[in-house]
Amino acid sequence: MDRIDKNTALNLLKNSDLLGLGERADNIRKNLHPDGIVTFIVDRNINYTNVCINKCRFCAFYRDVESPDAYLLDKDEIFRKIDETISLGGTQILLQGGIHPELGLDYYTNLLKSIKDRYSINIHGFSPPEVNYLAERHDITVRETLLILRQAGLDSIPGGGAEILSDRVREVLSPKKMRSSQWLNVMEEAHKIGMRTTATMMFGSVEEPEDIIEHLDAIRTLQDKTGGFTAFIPWSFQPRNTELAQKSAEAWGATAVDYLRVLSLSRIYLDNVRNIQASWVTQGLKLAQVALRFGANDFGSTMIEENVVRAAGVSYRVSKEDIIQAIKSAGFKAAQRDTYYNLIKEFF
Repeated sequence: MDRIDKNTALNLLKNSDLLGLGERADNIRKNLHPDGIVTFIVDRNINYTNVCINKCRFCAFYRDVESPDAYLLDKDEIFRKIDETISLGGTQILLQGGIHPELGLDYYTNLLKSIKDRYSINIHGFSPPEVNYLAERHDITVRETLLILRQAGLDSIPGGGAEILSDRVREVLSPKKMRSSQWLNVMEEAHKIGMRTTATMMFGSVEEPEDIIEHLDAIRTLQDKTGGFTAFIPWSFQPRNTELAQKSAEAWGATAVDYLRVLSLSRIYLDNVRNIQASWVTQGLKLAQVALRFGANDFGSTMIEENVVRAAGVSYRVSKEDIIQAIKSAGFKAAQRDTYYNLIKEFF
């Protein structure tokens, strides 16, 4: 199938029939994954701190250092969470936090080494804002930072901090956070040293359709160059408890139709990214099932623990069995995967 350009993509996003768009995306999904398998991973999101200096207007999770409910998990608590994850069949931890002003590279390398000394588990951690902050704090390159983290035990990097890769949008949502080019640079450097990463997009806030297309094009262009993205995960802004919602009369957030439209277009436009992930964490189990017919082939994580979206007032909780049943009842075969999309166990 011929690659679509940005103008065509914008027209599809704004004007196309939803079911027609979904069918087109579903056909691409079938071509890429003809076996009808939908994958998921068993992992836990460990947010080691909620302290963050970026204070993004769309985030309900962050706290100031002096806040009474600010926290920094100690190692024993992190180890307890990993023990529980492994006991539930987990193969990965998603290790992310805010940008804590008192934590330097020594903290991160020590934590990584401590985990690897005790466990054989994939550490999918430290999204681009954390990596970029550490590079700037220690006056070293992003590449040097990544090499240090990898040597200490970091295996792969999540796509957090992307939001919308448009600096016009970022100036409204997160003026203190890294620019689009910096996010892309961290990912490119990670890919160059052989680390695989995911890519995300948060939509439904202040962006325009053109910004969504720019975001998708930035991901596709970098993937052409490096091939390092394993998956793309679009998810919708959850406005409750956020500064953006509290200081604006507008009703932010994306509808179910908006979500399916963006998801479908993502599958169509990102012809070089093999996996598109449904977001039950923000959309719920039923809409995630529908997403499997709108281009998604992966159900994401069991999310034994999730804190960031929950802070915005959205709390869907599902078990591994719930996910398997949801996949099967949608007409697909369920399979547990690892970080790199290798199948671990089939539930046919």
